[in-house]
Amino acid sequence: MREDLGALLAYAAQRLIAEEKPLLDAHGLSMWGYVALARLARGGAPTQLALAEAMGYDKTRLIRILDQLEARGWITRRPDPADRRAKVVELTDAGRAKHAAVVASIRQLEEDLLAGVSAGERQTLFTVLSGLASPRPRPSAGPSSAS
Repeated sequence: MREDLGALLAYAAQRLIAEEKPLLDAHGLSMWGYVALARLARGGAPTQLALAEAMGYDKTRLIRILDQLEARGWITRRPDPADRRAKVVELTDAGRAKHAAVVASIRQLEEDLLAGVSAGERQTLFTVLSGLASPRPRPSAGPSSAS
């Protein structure tokens, strides 16, 4: 009997998080700090609220993470010209360099973890996981053909 997909994904996620933690620590980042840098590196200058929503993270807890990233010179925050109560968050050049360095380290870790997996299997793995991770509506079952 095989494991449920959710359980397998949870085990894999736990292992990856455990493997990435020392790597992120070496770069001076928490997991959520890295997630924030990664979201910002994808483009745009979202508000703090938009960033929290994109990360699936509590907006009030995000402020502490952004304070740390800003103190290290990796992001800037400025009032949104359209709504001065909101803050626009942007990566600095140092933040882009830090993100690139962390990504390079993570890619090496992934290479090590997937050493016994063929290139085709890796491509399939990333394709399937990308599909599972993307938020899209489930297809409806439609009318039943059994009468």
